[in-house]
Amino acid sequence: EEVPETLKQAVAAGEVANFQLPDRTILDLFWKPNLLPPDPDPAREFTRAGHLAFDIAPADFEEAIAVLQAHQVPIDHGPVSRPTGRGIYFYDPDGFLVEIRCDPA
Repeated sequence: EEVPETLKQAVAAGEVANFQLPDRTILDLFWKPNLLPPDPDPAREFTRAGHLAFDIAPADFEEAIAVLQAHQVPIDHGPVSRPTGRGIYFYDPDGFLVEIRCDPA
């Protein structure tokens, strides 16, 4: 699997910790103080750190959007398509930025 160069740099700098859960889910935790606002340009890779992201199967992506819309959850940004996949961004009830993303289909 191709890893974006910016992610490789964050790992090398000790700014991300990776955990694999028993069900093989991978949890990435990023530490990035004074993070600049994300670049909304969908052509850029890995532009939104500082949020909680859920990686789902590409076949489930449209359904995830429909579920959010059915529950009247405003989508802050997206859906966007990048070389690394597709994603949507929204805020949870506590104000935390959440991403639902999938690998390229």
